[in-house]
Amino acid sequence: MSEVDGGRQPVTCTVKAPVYLQIGESKAEPVQSGVCVVDVPLPFGKPVSVEEITFKNYYTAYVTVRLLRRASGQDGPTKWVTALRDLPLMDNPHTERGSQDYYSIHRKQMLVEADHVVSVRLILRQPSSAWLTFSLEEIKIFPHMELEPQKEVSDWLSDLILVDQLPDVEGLPDPHTVSSSIQQMWALTEVMQTNQTTASIGRFDVDGCYDINLLSLT
Repeated sequence: MSEVDGGRQPVTCTVKAPVYLQIGESKAEPVQSGVCVVDVPLPFGKPVSVEEITFKNYYTAYVTVRLLRRASGQDGPTKWVTALRDLPLMDNPHTERGSQDYYSIHRKQMLVEADHVVSVRLILRQPSSAWLTFSLEEIKIFPHMELEPQKEVSDWLSDLILVDQLPDVEGLPDPHTVSSSIQQMWALTEVMQTNQTTASIGRFDVDGCYDINLLSLT
């Protein structure tokens, strides 16, 4: 349970006045049963997937949440289901602790899937006679928003591997041909270095005379 709320937008809905159940049929001296019902109908024709219900307590000891869900589509049948039963809001019904706190009920706490909801019914109980009235205030219903799935690390690695395997080679020579040419050049260089003579050629003279074949005319 947490204090409400952040920057989210609640569903536009109508919170009806609390209806207190009475014991017996006598109207002269009604006896309170300690049970109150608050109905919150949602916009007509727009079923809502509920993410969270928030409210401020006013001396309610326990709350039960029931949802009117539509089976499928806008014309499907509806059925009441209990999403949460007797959630305690006060540590002790006879004391004030928790009597005016803010509370939040998340869909993860509910016993059923809070989807396709057309109305919410809050059943309040206060077994203590110390409080003449009890209810809930500032009731807000927030819709469930589907988040985009986060990309896993393995997916990022797959993309990197795919990029490595499929580089953009348009306009470049074939890598196998280039590799073969480099290997041939390397082999030729090794052969030339191996057969290179260590004797000095000098000034191209033979017996003190220049070989005419070694001279170049200008």
